[in-house]
Amino acid sequence: MSRLLCPSLMCADFRHLADEVVALDQAGVDIFHCDIMDGTFVPNFTMGVMDVKAIRQCTEKPIDCHLMIEDPANKVDWFIDAGADIVYIHPESERYVVRTLQHIRDRGAKAGLAINPDTPVAQVMEMLNLCDYVMVMTVNPGFAGQKFISFTRDKVQELAALKERFGFKLMIDGACSPAVIRDLSGIGADGFVLGTSALFGKGRSYRELIEELR
Repeated sequence: MSRLLCPSLMCADFRHLADEVVALDQAGVDIFHCDIMDGTFVPNFTMGVMDVKAIRQCTEKPIDCHLMIEDPANKVDWFIDAGADIVYIHPESERYVVRTLQHIRDRGAKAGLAINPDTPVAQVMEMLNLCDYVMVMTVNPGFAGQKFISFTRDKVQELAALKERFGFKLMIDGACSPAVIRDLSGIGADGFVLGTSALFGKGRSYRELIEELR
């Protein structure tokens, strides 16, 4: 199976968001990745419900919403109603993680778990029973353009060994350069969130870059 390539729209040119989405869609991306930040769980504000609604109008491709917010249980419905197909929550920000993952599935969306660099796999093991996607943060969440945290590779390897047992896809978010994509694909990662390390701000067409990353 080819790797899933997921552009992080927080890195797109928001002056021309619709044009960016159309160009990325035509370039052959797989999933549009929307980073939702509340300024509390992470020290930044980014996208919101209206952005997701606007993106939904421009593409039929799947949209994921990565909720980097406190108490996401009360907010997941907003983003599913706006058109999200996949919703990631953080176990570090949610008291009843299993209940919220089940609610996402009950709403007809795919349930995702995003794991910070300092959260061990053992801490989330029971939660994997309800995950369609597991996303390893290979940088600290909040900002684009950070350096890859090398010890997260061990976590990717550990989760890759659990994919078949639990039936989830293993995703990577953070500093996904071509070299990182090549390396982590080799140990079992299924997909990658693409930001400034591999896709945006390169002065080349999205189609050309996506073809190379394939």
